[in-house]
Amino acid sequence: MLLAMLDTVSRWAIPFLLLTIPIYGFLKRLPVYETFVEGAEEGFYTAVKIIPFLVGMLVAISVFRASGAMDYAIQAIMPLMQKLGAPAEVMPLAMMRPLSGSGALGLATELIKIYGPDSLIGRMASVMQGTTDTTFFVLTVYFGSVGIKRYRYALLTGLSADITGLIASIYVCNLLFH
Repeated sequence: MLLAMLDTVSRWAIPFLLLTIPIYGFLKRLPVYETFVEGAEEGFYTAVKIIPFLVGMLVAISVFRASGAMDYAIQAIMPLMQKLGAPAEVMPLAMMRPLSGSGALGLATELIKIYGPDSLIGRMASVMQGTTDTTFFVLTVYFGSVGIKRYRYALLTGLSADITGLIASIYVCNLLFH
């Protein structure tokens, strides 16, 4: 019963919003279409503005992976991570997650396909996906789009949160599923 209700609500949520918001604007006598077009134009300019930041980040990630630096970093932290209970197979995901959401999703999908969604590795990959964020992507795209140049503390905070999420996911998965 509850699942059927949630399914119905989730199915109709976006159409409801797409209908309700313009009607609300119309009733408030706002120029709904003109406001939409202005917002779309601003979105286009923002997208064009962040392209150099995105290209720079993607090149840096490619160089990091292709140079072997990611493999060396994984090898360097592997002894500590194994003491925490992290399987070696999830370490590339842990390293990639702060860098690239799509790259991390590809690694997580591969781990789940190989080891199964109910395995410790599959569950740990899933929890890592949910408890960490793409810190460098956020800093590059979002901060770059609004022109923030000094983001040192945001970087430290984001990476601290990623490390905390990583350790928590390892701990919780080992506690519940191992």
